[in-house]
Amino acid sequence: MRIGIIGAGELGGSLAEWWTQAGHDVVVGSAPAGHLAGAEGRPAITATVTAADAATFGEVVLFAPDWAAAHTLVDVTAGALAGKPVLDATNPVVWRDGAGYRRAVPDDLSGLETLAGWAPDAHWVKAFNTVAPSVLRRRRGRDPLLAEFICTDHRDARAAATRLIQDVGFAPFFAGGGSNACLTETGGPLQLREVDVADATATFAQAVGANW
Repeated sequence: MRIGIIGAGELGGSLAEWWTQAGHDVVVGSAPAGHLAGAEGRPAITATVTAADAATFGEVVLFAPDWAAAHTLVDVTAGALAGKPVLDATNPVVWRDGAGYRRAVPDDLSGLETLAGWAPDAHWVKAFNTVAPSVLRRRRGRDPLLAEFICTDHRDARAAATRLIQDVGFAPFFAGGGSNACLTETGGPLQLREVDVADATATFAQAVGANW
């Protein structure tokens, strides 16, 4: 599968390395040319293309920039994202100097729904946003498998995310449609939860019960 990655931070670099190891063709955009750090600090992949090039290349796209850059990157890639599964690994918060983070979208919208409003022709699916890359590295492929919560309203996006999560050694868990993505984002009950797959159903039910 061809995967375009928008956002070349620690998460994008780690997933680029792991998906390449799994046999996928990966291109990373939105970063200066040079090596991205992979697991244990090894070079993973060279980022030499723009975000638009990465979006065009990918049959599936990982969207993983800082939220402050999200709208701009959607604007420059929206045409190339149309009709494609797009894995949204963002959390809709921005940094305030000396005051921590603040939520950057209305309380009645998830970040995923916000992105879908900006690029409605893309098939958005929330994934890879609940735990830090260091947790993913530590838990990758280890029994019991770490649950990766996914939220989407698109069948093809759910299938793509399921496959790509499994390919890097985690257990996909469908957590409902786009409106449920708020459960997984910053401030939600599934954010920063390191959940084994055997406990995912009970953890998800508890999260829904706490919010509805």
